[in-house]
Amino acid sequence: MKKLLVVLLVLLAACASAAAVLAAPWLVALAVPLVLLALVAVHDLLQQRHSILRNYPLLGHLRFALEALRPEVQQYFIERNFDGRPFDRDTRSIVYERAKGTDAEEPFGTELDLYRPGSEYLTPSMAPRAVRTDPPRITVGGPDCTRPYDMALLNVSAMSFGSLSANAVLALNTGARAGGFAHDTGEGGLSEYHLRPGGDLVWEIGTGYFGCRTDEGGFDEGQFAEKAAHEQVKCVSLKISQGAKPGIGGVLPGAKVDAEIAKVRGVPQGRTVVSPPFHRVYSTPRELVRFLARMRELADGKPVGFKLCVGSRREFLAVCKAMLEEDTTPDFIIVDGAEGGTGAAPLEFADHVGLPLGEGLMTVHNALVGTGLRDRIRIGASGKVATGSDLVKRLLQGADYTNAARAMMFAVGCIQAQRCHTNTCPVGVATQDERRARALDVGDKAQRVRRFQEATVKSALQIMAAMGVDEPSGLRPHQLLQRVDPHTVRSYAELHEWLTPGQLLASAPEGWASDWRAAHPDRFTH
Repeated sequence: MKKLLVVLLVLLAACASAAAVLAAPWLVALAVPLVLLALVAVHDLLQQRHSILRNYPLLGHLRFALEALRPEVQQYFIERNFDGRPFDRDTRSIVYERAKGTDAEEPFGTELDLYRPGSEYLTPSMAPRAVRTDPPRITVGGPDCTRPYDMALLNVSAMSFGSLSANAVLALNTGARAGGFAHDTGEGGLSEYHLRPGGDLVWEIGTGYFGCRTDEGGFDEGQFAEKAAHEQVKCVSLKISQGAKPGIGGVLPGAKVDAEIAKVRGVPQGRTVVSPPFHRVYSTPRELVRFLARMRELADGKPVGFKLCVGSRREFLAVCKAMLEEDTTPDFIIVDGAEGGTGAAPLEFADHVGLPLGEGLMTVHNALVGTGLRDRIRIGASGKVATGSDLVKRLLQGADYTNAARAMMFAVGCIQAQRCHTNTCPVGVATQDERRARALDVGDKAQRVRRFQEATVKSALQIMAAMGVDEPSGLRPHQLLQRVDPHTVRSYAELHEWLTPGQLLASAPEGWASDWRAAHPDRFTH
């Protein structure tokens, strides 16, 4: 290495001397890049951070360049239409086409291996129905709610201003207003970009209580009541956990807390904001249920619910017992699947913590049915809902309606670059860089959001009609099949245990009995 370093230094000195003495233009043009390369090589040899550069000066940089290009090369030149992650090209393409109002048909048959274990099939009927032209809406509001809201089958899921650009939020809410569906604000507070277009809002409150936060970081009832009274706020949601990172609080670096973000979130400008992993307003199931009832009072009777990524069935049953004993329930529960992921998260959490949406939905649905509470509470589903078939499957698994986040991002131009947390989103969706965000035209993208939602709901209604069903409530578990091995197909009715109304109260079945006995309304048991 020392010999190579001496050679490079000699070469560097020789090139510089020759160029200075001869002053020939062609020699200067040759000497400058050689000098620069020599300087880089010397730096590579002397630095101590990268072993590969010390052993392979200059050439090592080629490896880093190829590594940086790998995701794009993989997505555009290597992966097949149906095996990309998190969303394959077929799914992204159908969202883009529906958002643009172009054909979303596929010629020459499916590319999927329908005999692969895990494949799922919706069952068509020999007596299909006519496709209804008036999409059904789901009334959200239990017996304690005085101002119920009619929810669309597909809505915009939780994404905060700050995570998304101002133009992206404006486009989503403008599209929601035009299409008559709801827009969840995410936990980052109510911004002018949520309010300005006039679309219906579900205001999400997280552990940081942004927008209704005391100076000490607690929940401010006065601020909450004032903002919940806004005409656009149709529902209020308490976020317990989210799919990508259940049980983790967020950190917003002080450098990103500019005057606008600070005003929306109700935090000091320029100071790092830490959202704790837990709520201050409750520590037991009973306290949670009571706080939700208090939120409904402060919101003047508007629907109130909570969002969670399901983990322990026993803990959720403890909440159900608290609801029974307190004789009050939330108006809705949003189940966020572990496959959700608009927010950046540690890889271990994204890959290994929390139940996927299907299992989470069936857990919540059956728990509410078994405790006799299902008719009082609506269930929303969020987590990779992008197509009509996704929507129908979630309804079959226990949901009343669905929310989409990343599919809505595709509709406003997201290309799955997966740079959401770097502030360098190339299409202006997930960034606060004004130069990048200006590329997103609000008027055009708002219409794409509207068209995508309309076409996806229409697709779901077409599928239900082919299955012989007029209403989402007519869907049954036996209408969804799963291949469990190359030779065996079973329906969801056979694969999973489905409780009957009040069954847990009368006599808990064997599969639920131990969790039901251990669940306690005054503690979260593990």
